[in-house]
Amino acid sequence: MLRKSIFARLNNWIIFSLMTIVVLTVVIASTILINFLRKEEIKRVDILVSAIKFQQEVTTPSLEAQALVLQIYSSNTTIPVIILDKDDQLIEHKNIAQDIEGKPKEIVALAKKMAKNYPPIELKFSNQNNQFVYYDNSKLLNNLRYSPYILGFFILCYFLFSFWFLRTIKKTDEGYLWAGLAKETAHQIGTPLSSMIGWIEIMKLDMPDYEGVSEIEKDIERLRTISERFSKIGSVPELNDMNFNKTIQENYDYLKTRVSRKINFSLHLPTYNILVPHNKILMSWVIENLVKNAVDAMKGEGTLQMFVFERNKNILIEVKDTGSGMTKQQAGNAFKPGYSTKKRGWGLGLSLAKRVVKEYHNGDIKISQTEIGKGTTFRIIIKKA
Repeated sequence: MLRKSIFARLNNWIIFSLMTIVVLTVVIASTILINFLRKEEIKRVDILVSAIKFQQEVTTPSLEAQALVLQIYSSNTTIPVIILDKDDQLIEHKNIAQDIEGKPKEIVALAKKMAKNYPPIELKFSNQNNQFVYYDNSKLLNNLRYSPYILGFFILCYFLFSFWFLRTIKKTDEGYLWAGLAKETAHQIGTPLSSMIGWIEIMKLDMPDYEGVSEIEKDIERLRTISERFSKIGSVPELNDMNFNKTIQENYDYLKTRVSRKINFSLHLPTYNILVPHNKILMSWVIENLVKNAVDAMKGEGTLQMFVFERNKNILIEVKDTGSGMTKQQAGNAFKPGYSTKKRGWGLGLSLAKRVVKEYHNGDIKISQTEIGKGTTFRIIIKKA
């Protein structure tokens, strides 16, 4: 089981790494494309500046040259351009915001702002009336600056949603699988159990005072309870029982006679009754699982304590043992279906216990404390009605 867990975790890291690589690739590719478009716009500005300089220096250009210069100038419909003289007086502008049209001071201020992104291109003339061409990115390019991050974010959200969706489907399938397995187990137990009930009645007639008959009858009743527990998995149980103290006490009385005498098993209940809606059969199953795990961890010798108390609006049940304890990795995997530290364990007990507490009783179950060589404390939290 541990090897399987390691491979499963490795697969998760591989998937995460691939997702990260895809997102980073998209961001990097988009950034390269934007840089390419930026360089192309700078080239267009250089061509425009050359056309303006040619127009002002050549006194008698040919009609073809005039047409070419006009075409170059008119083809720029996106890049904002402002031309100032050496005294910062406005000469020409194009593709700027309409709200500053006809406002020379604001246009000059915009030109100075453009200079922070790109240094102005100086047009040198023989008469020393030099001009300066200020320019900036087009609106499209400015908007595209954020596209890699937005695109990467949406891709990441898509992968996360897909991962969540597939995981939800997997959990649902696992839930149906465990429910079907539990119901089939209950059905299989039911047949020999009915026969055993008949035989015990015959034994009671022949040996009414035999102590062994009484003990066997108790175990048969326990088997009937176990069968009923399995039959309830997958269906919505009724929370008819109220006296929580009674449920815990009955579990304790039954389990105490069946654990090793080398285990100091004690129960600490409050002096007053705790009333909370619960299903007695399923809650008994949870307690039994925790106690059996604790007994196994102590290898039949140690101290096992159960505490029931109130805290704020919650009922807390703690099962504390002095067993071998768990590592952080073991504690993190303890409630996962199929995970077990025992050589012959199926890894179903704690996962089913968690499902009973969380899904059927709207509570939670966790390992509140554990230390290698010192023991483990399981805690069940159930909200009061």
